[in-house]
Amino acid sequence: MEANVTVNDGQATLHLSGRFDFKAHREFREAVEKLLSQSPGRSVSVDLASVSYLDSSALGMLLMLRDKAKAASREVHLTGVKGNVRQVLDIANFSKLFTIN
Repeated sequence: MEANVTVNDGQATLHLSGRFDFKAHREFREAVEKLLSQSPGRSVSVDLASVSYLDSSALGMLLMLRDKAKAASREVHLTGVKGNVRQVLDIANFSKLFTIN
């Protein structure tokens, strides 16, 4: 998995691509720290448009991001959600925990 953080017009976005699974844990944690430190706004986005696969450990990592963001008074939005990724998030009822676009 690749993780890149961008900031445009005060909105920080974490762009993920590839397989989002336990092997991505270290890279994801580092990207989350960067995302939260560079985010001047009240919300952050995670762009999942290029994620081909995610598993239960990825769900746990997203929950960890949500907890860290909440501690920093920020909301997390999941964007670019489609296909199998949408299906997994729907089954896990993540729409109750995140804003999903």
